[in-house]
Amino acid sequence: MSKKVAVVTGANKGVGLAIVKGLCKAGFAGDILLTARNEKLGQEAVSALHSEGCKKVVFHQLDICDQGSCLKLRKFLEENYGGLDVLINNAGIAFKQAATEPFGEQAEVTMRTNFWGTLWVCHALLPILRPSARVVSVSSFVSKRSLDQCSAELQAKLRSSDTSEEELCLLMGEFVSAAQKGDHQAQGWPNTAYGTTKIGVTVLSRIQAHVLTETRPGDGILLNACCPGWVRTDMAGPKAPKSPEEGAETPVYLAMLPVGAKEPHGQLVWDKTVQEW
Repeated sequence: MSKKVAVVTGANKGVGLAIVKGLCKAGFAGDILLTARNEKLGQEAVSALHSEGCKKVVFHQLDICDQGSCLKLRKFLEENYGGLDVLINNAGIAFKQAATEPFGEQAEVTMRTNFWGTLWVCHALLPILRPSARVVSVSSFVSKRSLDQCSAELQAKLRSSDTSEEELCLLMGEFVSAAQKGDHQAQGWPNTAYGTTKIGVTVLSRIQAHVLTETRPGDGILLNACCPGWVRTDMAGPKAPKSPEEGAETPVYLAMLPVGAKEPHGQLVWDKTVQEW
């Protein structure tokens, strides 16, 4: 039951798959759960990794937008491992620039996966983190750029260390409602659904880290958000400068921070460097 275990969400391709490979290469001492919505694609990714010598990789189905699916994964981890050592929240979506769906629809759909899905995974799995666990939520440099485009009032709320998870959830809901009405910019939000959802992910990480420090002060758990950079994936397209392997470097670095490390914690990290929020 004390065998170590890592979970990577949205891991059948792109940066998620590269993170799983990176954990293998970094010598993670335990099983690595490659999770994906689509069972067939997930199993195929695991088979390919096994043939490359990554034998510690195990598939588990996970749809982060389904709270029941998140709880099923928690039950599996509790029964088979007795806890969780590494969680990498990588699953996310973005509409293409040429997408024709109305902005309000794009906002709702992107928020459901990138923010609410990440939140639901955390609600299910953070309670079973073992001492010295590492949590990494894949955000984006776009979150910082988008924050700078918010009104001064919103920026203050989204930078404040006093903002609670409940308040953040209300703000994310307000953005979607405003986007559906078409007056999100008038209400001080930027004109980007993806960027705003990633503001949510970064701020959520800051709040969660603060809560962990207060509720489990002696357990040495470190939780951070990171930006993989602009990576060549189905999502970002072929012109991006970084390979998926390069994009995985910072998430893997944060997941493998040595036992006893005190920082970074509650930060946004890009190219292994803490960014000002």
